[in-house]
Amino acid sequence: MTSTASAPLAGAAGLGPAEADWAAAEALVRALPPTGRTLLICHVNPDGDALGSMLGFGLGLRQLGVRDVQATFPGPPEVPEPFRGLPGLDLLVPADAAEPAPDLVICFDAASVSRLGDLAGRLSTAGAALVLDHHASNPGFGTVNLVDPGAAATSVVAEQLLARLGVVVDSAIAECLYVALTTDTGSFRFEATTPAVHQMAARLLATGISPGDISRRVFDTRPFGAVRLFGEVLGRARLESSAAGGRGLVWTFATLDDLARHDQRPYVLEALIDSVRCTAEADVSCVVKQTRPAEWAVSMRSKGAVDVSRVAVALGGGGHTFAAGFTGRGSVEQVVDSIRGQLDAALIG
Repeated sequence: MTSTASAPLAGAAGLGPAEADWAAAEALVRALPPTGRTLLICHVNPDGDALGSMLGFGLGLRQLGVRDVQATFPGPPEVPEPFRGLPGLDLLVPADAAEPAPDLVICFDAASVSRLGDLAGRLSTAGAALVLDHHASNPGFGTVNLVDPGAAATSVVAEQLLARLGVVVDSAIAECLYVALTTDTGSFRFEATTPAVHQMAARLLATGISPGDISRRVFDTRPFGAVRLFGEVLGRARLESSAAGGRGLVWTFATLDDLARHDQRPYVLEALIDSVRCTAEADVSCVVKQTRPAEWAVSMRSKGAVDVSRVAVALGGGGHTFAAGFTGRGSVEQVVDSIRGQLDAALIG
């Protein structure tokens, strides 16, 4: 399979997918025979949108009669605790057990090929590749690309394609898509929350899922060790008021030793950025999380004065104006230095 865009990428112009893109995506799925091998992939360190969109869509494929469906993501095959109650988890296989040459590979919420890690090779061994995403920085690396930067979450794109395919969204699919939608909109607090977002949430809730149970499981439950870990990591946060052209940068970091000392898994750190980004004196917030020696997963947020996606893309990652990330290498000081430099470059640009 050669990775080419089905049409000029609509997302590049700030628009959603063209009708030709939707039709091409629908045709790829409908062309699958009942015995067709379909591999679903989401990004490394999957969040609620990545997992929820992928699993919800996988359940939809099952409803259509596609029997051979696998779902996976790069890295350790560990689902973060908040998402271990999601329907469709039986679709998941470890990355090293994933189909090596699927008839169709579908990628979810991955802003770039690099976010697929060692699974990126499936783009060349698959018969075709379909990309579902909402990151404006996505270059369009599939045979067909459904990239909508105006969508609040990848689950919005997934729901639209499921509807075109005639899938009836039942409570299982709805729970997956609702988790995806609520996580990427910050429980409907972020700027991407539009009337259409609430209308989608209403459709999903109408299937009978419980928003209270989902919110408690996804947002309001964490181990006591994680609470202690957050206190320690937040205690070393640094505010640089002059950074980002005087708009301010607040950042902190967490090491593998921190995780081990509090007996916590890496996923608990994903929620830490929300505690950092509320700093009134900084437009840009950042959490640098060690993943292995000299390697760091970096989460960035902006309140709007700085486009952090430009910083992330320059450093090998991707994202949105308000939320972006990349993988940094070296010491934590070197990683933060690279962020400072790109913040200045982004403002000049």
